[in-house]
Amino acid sequence: MEFAELIKTPRVDGVVLHRPFMPTVEGTLCLTGHHLILSSRQDNTEELWLLHSNIDYIEKRFVGSLGTIIVKCKDLRIIQLDIPGMEECLNIASSIEALSTLDSVSLMYPFFYRPMFEVVEDGWNMFLPEEAFKEIETLTDEWRLSSVNKDFGVCPTYPQLVAVPKAVDDDTLRKVATFRHGGRFPVLSYYHKKNGMVMMRAGQPLTGTNGRRCKEDEKLINATLRPGKRGYIIDTRAINVAQQAKARGGGFEQEASYPQWRRIHKAIERYNILQESLIKLVEACNDQSQSMDRWLSKLEASNWQTHVKEIVTTACLAAQCIDREGASVLVHGTEGTDSTLQVTSLAQIILDPCCRTMRGFQSLVEREWLQAGHPFQQRCAQSAYSNSKARLEAPVFLLFLDCVWQVLRQFPCSFQFNEHFLVLLFEHAYASQFGTFLGNNAAERLKLKLPQKTVSLWSWVNRPQEMERFLNPLYEPNNLVIWPSVAPQSLLLWEGVFLRWNRSSKCLDEAYDEMVHIIEYNKELQSKVNALRRQLAQLETGDGLLETP
Repeated sequence: MEFAELIKTPRVDGVVLHRPFMPTVEGTLCLTGHHLILSSRQDNTEELWLLHSNIDYIEKRFVGSLGTIIVKCKDLRIIQLDIPGMEECLNIASSIEALSTLDSVSLMYPFFYRPMFEVVEDGWNMFLPEEAFKEIETLTDEWRLSSVNKDFGVCPTYPQLVAVPKAVDDDTLRKVATFRHGGRFPVLSYYHKKNGMVMMRAGQPLTGTNGRRCKEDEKLINATLRPGKRGYIIDTRAINVAQQAKARGGGFEQEASYPQWRRIHKAIERYNILQESLIKLVEACNDQSQSMDRWLSKLEASNWQTHVKEIVTTACLAAQCIDREGASVLVHGTEGTDSTLQVTSLAQIILDPCCRTMRGFQSLVEREWLQAGHPFQQRCAQSAYSNSKARLEAPVFLLFLDCVWQVLRQFPCSFQFNEHFLVLLFEHAYASQFGTFLGNNAAERLKLKLPQKTVSLWSWVNRPQEMERFLNPLYEPNNLVIWPSVAPQSLLLWEGVFLRWNRSSKCLDEAYDEMVHIIEYNKELQSKVNALRRQLAQLETGDGLLETP
């Protein structure tokens, strides 16, 4: 297919652009295969380059011969284009609708993007499973990397290499895969250096109404327990939901078959409930005419903060089992690709200081989201403005990033990266020039040949000149476990995402710049103090000039 076939009117002059907190711009609107571009001849005017894949929904309005298109974006931005001529407006609108809803992944912009920067470090090779496993090998010999899934035949949503107990062979893994939803047998998610306890993740067991058992599954998860130790199974579904799953062939681990494991149910919502929650939240944030009481009421009714609290609470529970009780943990919901990953990844933020660094957090996103099979292509197909009722769309990753922001806000000195980095990941998960978040799992990315045909987001982020923007000036390495609060006053609305297009950030930006200036000035003063102290020490111990006669 040629993109030109979808572009009815490639160029219109005299278009007026309205954007929040920016001056009105009149210029020429151009449509390309992947971008909506508006440029002006005015001096010092920034051009608008908007990816079609970032467009969630458009509205059309007409007053006489003037047409207006309201473009609602997946990053929650809303822009207005006033277009002279009804026919031109209709053509532009229909072209945008066609170009923003392309079905084929291979037609998306990352396959056409050519970087203007030199790729010094290839992000596709930075966080490979074998590299991540090297550190674990130095700590224990009880785990191994298995290639049982090298052809993706055992589990289509797992990577080719997975970490499993050394005492369990590949034949056993194949049998366990038939007992777990989607073939997602228990694999290592995290190894706690402090006490050797582990966190695993999996899909639900397929016990069904007959209470089916799998001795190989029992052997696998028991192989992670130390002698005399118990483990915890954290099921991210309410008990009634887990029981209902039995009628559909799913279920949960029976206590009689897993006597060394205690099962805990922590309800975390999924799918359309999360999508509806995001829609209500964004509607509340965009309504400028309401009173404060009404705004707070609509905010509460969205239940977004409730979802945040559920995830943080469950992650804290998993971390507590591992760090304070010295017990291993298995986390799963139904498929093991959504709420499971929210819990395992946030628990690692709490437990592991490495995950709070720039590279460590990138590695976490790779391990626990991209390689672990979170279906980004499905979940991020639409955002808060779409009228789509598709069951597969949900802001699962955005919710996780919100939870990370909550912890970062409570522990502002313990994270090497800042809020801007979390916002960046949110934006690129929904629309990007990079191929990192394309596809739903490792098998799809391999089939699409993303490492050969697209550029990794990490290749761009980790360039020194870019990384500097995402570093936290308050960062001081903290090797301790951090325990976030879930009290109502401790969990706030993430204004940096949900209100950034509704209120000016000028004051916040100025305050941030002033803080950075103060920190740098303090470092300079401290450096001078240290230099003076060294000079004083040299005078006292050197030629005796300060000795009393």
